[in-house]
This record gives sequence, structure tokens and C-alpha cells, in this order.
Amino acid sequence: MEQRVRPQKLRVIDVHTHFPIENTMGGPPPGPRHPLLEAYARERGERMRAEWGTAPAEPLARTDQEVDAALERWVGEVERYDLDKVVFVSGGGNDRLAGLVAKHPDRFVGLAHHRLEPGAGAELRRAVDELGLRGYKLLGPTTDYPFEAPELRDVWEFLAERQLPALIHFGFLGRGGGVVQHPRMSPLSLFEVARDFPEVPFIVPHFGAGYFQDLLALCWSLPNVYIDTSAYTPARYPSALIEFMKSKSGRKRVLWGSNYPMIGPAAALEGVDSLGLDEQARGLFLGGNARRIFSLE
Repeated sequence: MEQRVRPQKLRVIDVHTHFPIENTMGGPPPGPRHPLLEAYARERGERMRAEWGTAPAEPLARTDQEVDAALERWVGEVERYDLDKVVFVSGGGNDRLAGLVAKHPDRFVGLAHHRLEPGAGAELRRAVDELGLRGYKLLGPTTDYPFEAPELRDVWEFLAERQLPALIHFGFLGRGGGVVQHPRMSPLSLFEVARDFPEVPFIVPHFGAGYFQDLLALCWSLPNVYIDTSAYTPARYPSALIEFMKSKSGRKRVLWGSNYPMIGPAAALEGVDSLGLDEQARGLFLGGNARRIFSLE
């Protein structure tokens, strides 16, 4: 992994990390891709690493022994990067991730990450009440139902009842042959649900993955929509985001994350000091907002 970056003893929380396990979302494995698309995905990943100066991702764990080794390595990395906590947004299914987080509850937080479909509410309740997970991560561009569909209402009602966050990926998804068109590509497709359930903090990662202006519009309209900066180094933050982070209201609405294994914590932290944030905004961004939203005090 990368070299240590010490964020001046702030209690830093990484809100967006994928546990490095094969099939991290825990769903049915994807079908085979055309060899040309596979080659394009590999080439694009190598080009991105070269352009962004990030280290190659570690191999994904496949056996129980590899999973245990990866977990212990992350315990060490929390210390190395001076992180207070790490939020694993996926980890091979709800039961698998809950078992990993339970071994180090002072270090790690886990999110449920099953598919959003009829019946998801019951599984979410089980994941929270029985497994100890602390919110719900899902992928908008793989969701077959409108968010406001009656069949899904129990999901939002449960999150509102417990005031738990939903972290929802919007925008481009995947690389070679990845999703670029879908009814739930834009964060604006969340508008009705986010408006009707203001008790739920909705976190949108990666600046909306190509839909940043739509995400800003949603933040303008609703107070319970948040931005996570994962998958970007500070040098690549949009100028409009930096200004939003400095504003009185915006400073409470942006959370820091890495998106490991794509980008590690060190690269995601490098350059934070150059953003020009005052002490309060910096503290909220690097951990204060996450601590409030995930009730980590």
C-alpha cells in the first residue's frame, strides 16, 4: 500500500472503502465479457493509475485465509494512515462483511449492500438488527425499480425510522462495457424519495460519477443529500465543489473517502491542505460529518 500521510492528528474517517474480496457486492457473478472489452478495461485502469500516480490495487482475496490476511492488513493500515475508522461499503455480502467488521468494531463500520428490489427492506432490517451493519449501499444503475416504487417503500421507511444513511452510486459504472445509460443514472432520479424521507442521509459518491451538476442541484433542493469525494484525489476536485465545501452550509455536506482498492487513503489525502479550507471545514470534511451521519460518537 501507499506511504503514510499524517492529517495533523484529526480523527479521519474513510467513508468509502471496498473490502478487497472477490465479488465484493456479493451478488451473482457477472457474465463473461468480450475479450476486447476486457483488454480495454485493463488498459484503461493502467492508464488511470499512471495519470493519477496511484499504486496498483492489491489482488482480491478469494480464500478464507486470504480474507483473514486482508483484514489484518487493514487493521495495520488504519494505524499507518492515522485513520479513526474505515467504512466498508461492500465486502462479499452482508453476512461476510458483518463477520469481518465484528472482529474489529472499534476500527471498522460496515454497510448492507444487497440488491435493491422487493424484499430488500426485510433483509436490511436483518442486516442492521441481527448483523450490526450501519446503513445501506446500493448501485442506482443496476436497480430495476424506480426508487419511489411502492415495493421499495419499506426500505426508506426503515432507514428513516433509524435515521441510517443510504450511500447510492449514480453515474457511470464499470469500465470496459460499463453502464452509461439507465433510468437511474442521475442523482435526480432520487429526488422524490429524498424529499419524502428527509430523516435519511443520502450520500452520493464520486461527485455523481459524471453527474456533478445534477448532484449539486439535488443538494441545493434538499438538506439531506451529501457528497463523498471517493475515487478522486484533491488535485482533481471540481472548483465548484471546493467553493461548496467552504460555504456555511456546504461544509456540512461533503465527506472524505478513498474508494480503496481503486485509490488508497494516502493518495486520497494528499493535497487536502492545498484546498484552502478553514479549520472547521477541514475537520468536518475529514471526519466530523461522517461521525455525525453514522452516529459514531
